[in-house]
Amino acid sequence: MGQALRKTDAHYTYGDYRLWPPQERWELIGGTAWNMSPAPSRAHQAILGRLHLVFGEWLKDKPCQVYIAPFDVLLPSHPDQSEDEADTVVQPDLSVFCRPERLTDAGARGAPDVVVEVLSPWTSKKDLNDKFSLYERHGVREYWVVDPAGSVQVYRLNGTGRYDDPEIVVKTGSVASAVLEGLQVDVAGLFAL
Repeated sequence: MGQALRKTDAHYTYGDYRLWPPQERWELIGGTAWNMSPAPSRAHQAILGRLHLVFGEWLKDKPCQVYIAPFDVLLPSHPDQSEDEADTVVQPDLSVFCRPERLTDAGARGAPDVVVEVLSPWTSKKDLNDKFSLYERHGVREYWVVDPAGSVQVYRLNGTGRYDDPEIVVKTGSVASAVLEGLQVDVAGLFAL
């Protein structure tokens, strides 16, 4: 598993983040800046593209909306925190919002209902540890972790605000969303290159 490069020389906020060059892609988690480089692999992009098509087609004429990275999701530590003071902004590979009041002109403020992260060598440790904890803490109802080697793990938030053990589907079969009731993804087709 890889580790993305981090800026740990200061505690950064969204106010700082918005001043950085637009050609650079960063995420902030608790004030630590994580570099999003290098660009994702072809397999990563193919899987993400297929997921976006499946989610987008299924959500057509429904109230929820799907977005793919780069799309800023600001996660303030409390509801009244100003945007410039917030120290967490992520760019999930795919996010679904069923609460339109969370959408802003710049992206979103508040947790998505569903997040999908496709693992890559540079971000896998962050996705499996840091983002897992972050999404759980902020109430992301369903968190999908897709490994291009051929597996999908789906974590669902339970009544105590914690993720249950994941549903894991490897290579074949399908995976269904509990939040987006009726949405199913064919796992074999997802990984066909």
